[in-house]
Amino acid sequence: MEENRSARDRELDETLEETFPASDAPANTVETGIGVGPLPVSPVVIDNREASQFELVVEGQTAVLRYERTPASLVLVHTEVPSSLRGRHLADALARAAIDAANAEGVPIVAVCPFVQAYVRKHPSRNTRPETDVP
Repeated sequence: MEENRSARDRELDETLEETFPASDAPANTVETGIGVGPLPVSPVVIDNREASQFELVVEGQTAVLRYERTPASLVLVHTEVPSSLRGRHLADALARAAIDAANAEGVPIVAVCPFVQAYVRKHPSRNTRPETDVP
């Protein structure tokens, strides 16, 4: 019976043997769409008006974007992310939240913070009002 099987059938059987047993952990691939582990939680940015800063708490540490509110604008002064949290795009989330808040209030932003200036240049569609850079 083994002789009656084509070379393609034998190759397929070998491939199947290599990909099983079914007790192996599922792969997270485009084909399977299976994810392993918990889904990442989107960070929640808080506008702490008393401290004049947007805040993002992760693992007990706080990343901040300090600002000054005026009747005519939201001045974004300084972004600070603890070194152990860097590389997670937390400053991006803070900048997005600040721009969204300014847009909701109908005021332009004034980006004093170099990070926010770069963010706005990289993501111009995020800012629906004319942005004012301070050199």
